[in-house]
Amino acid sequence: MKLPNNIRIKSSDVELDEKVVKIKRVAKVVKGGRRFSFSAIVVVGNGNGIVGFGLGKANEVTAAISKGVDDAKKNLIKIPVLNESIPHSSFTKFGAAKVLLKPAAPGTGVLAGGAMRAVLESAGIKNVIGKSLGSSNPHNVVKATVKALAEMRMPHEVAELRGITVSGVFND
Repeated sequence: MKLPNNIRIKSSDVELDEKVVKIKRVAKVVKGGRRFSFSAIVVVGNGNGIVGFGLGKANEVTAAISKGVDDAKKNLIKIPVLNESIPHSSFTKFGAAKVLLKPAAPGTGVLAGGAMRAVLESAGIKNVIGKSLGSSNPHNVVKATVKALAEMRMPHEVAELRGITVSGVFND
């Protein structure tokens, strides 16, 4: 998934918390039988608008998680957070996974499940309504959620692009 360079962040600049979204045992069939290994999808974030995800594969669970964390640190992005929520609604698709995000009033909490919840909490969004439609595959749901967050823009950015005032953005 290709994201714009203007929202990418270096991992050395921030303190990150990690959340394991899903660990799967995968098998490779070889001549003598099956060879098992582990695949882990991990989300990292600082709880203040920076989030990233990564995939790690290894023969042991801990090694897979640490590889996932390293991969996630390479894919950090900065997302807009407005009053502990998101600036506007968003509907995004990635593969067969569809994600709908809506801003919510203070005190609502994160009304989203599974993989989407991990991404939103790591990003520091505390009030949001999220709905996962289509595929529930955690890999694609995480990627769709990050894509939706990456496409968010603050009202003052939109006003600047259109050449109007911030109040004019909401009146259109």
